[in-house]
Amino acid sequence: MRTWLRIAAALFAGAATMAPLSAHAQNFPDHAVRVVVPFPPGGTTDILARMLANALGAEWKQPVVVENKPGASGTIFSEQLARTAPDGYTLMVTATHHVINPALYKNLRYDSRTDFTPIAQVAAVPNVLVVNADFAQRNHIGSVSDLIAYAKANPGKVNFGSAGTGGANHLSGELFKSMTGVSMVHIPYKGAAPALNDLLGGQIPVMFDSVPGVLQHIKAGKLRALGVTSLKRSPALPDVPTLDEAGVKGFEATAWFGMYAPGHMPQALSERISRDVLAALRTPAIRQQFAEQGAEPGAMTQPEFARFVNAEMDKWAKVIADAQVVIQ
Repeated sequence: MRTWLRIAAALFAGAATMAPLSAHAQNFPDHAVRVVVPFPPGGTTDILARMLANALGAEWKQPVVVENKPGASGTIFSEQLARTAPDGYTLMVTATHHVINPALYKNLRYDSRTDFTPIAQVAAVPNVLVVNADFAQRNHIGSVSDLIAYAKANPGKVNFGSAGTGGANHLSGELFKSMTGVSMVHIPYKGAAPALNDLLGGQIPVMFDSVPGVLQHIKAGKLRALGVTSLKRSPALPDVPTLDEAGVKGFEATAWFGMYAPGHMPQALSERISRDVLAALRTPAIRQQFAEQGAEPGAMTQPEFARFVNAEMDKWAKVIADAQVVIQ
């Protein structure tokens, strides 16, 4: 009898503990919410975060204030967020770096799998494999298979540029190398702009870059687009096949942006915020604003996004290990 009484008391205590969490989720938010972007203002992450914050502010009837806290590829503020109370009033919108950093930086003072609560994928922006148009014409490269054949016939002689070691466009190239068996040399730059300038000038022949970053140069005929890195075609480049369609089966390396909260957030609250974010992303205004940035709004539920984040960590950790990528 006493055992049953103890069990009943434990169940009652558990229900009493959960009730305030559900009430908190139901009443959230009752004051301003802070959304931090761990990069400088003006970039794609910042632009998308501000669009989303405006929509959430209208939905929640509370101010949603965006702050920029840049530093060390987003790791400085990530550490701060990991130590923040999981009450929903401090959130972070960041880029693919968040799942790449654990494999690049060995001394992070947080656990990327347990110290954060993935809330929602905000948007995805495919990269596109482009080649300098003159290089393509001289070497008869009009497709992904042509580039692979050329690179295999000229091992170590094809350079590909990136915005820097460990970034999404660099790792797209490393994934391409590992999945096709080609030998290309990575040339890191201090940002996407100088890399693109050298690609346009012919100093480097190949690059993976975001669709918005190179679209005007593709349309102008200065670059030739061979394949996009998502599993479905980009609306901005409907005639360009995916790398999967072009023969690199299963290739996927989109740049994406996600919202995170501190770890150990009550499930009712994380799912409430996620539902509100997804509702905002479905509005015609947001869809149009994102389309202008070449971005597709996210649609994963909170549990789906959490599984996606873990899978992305595993994928990029393997790419980084296989390519022996080292941050200097």
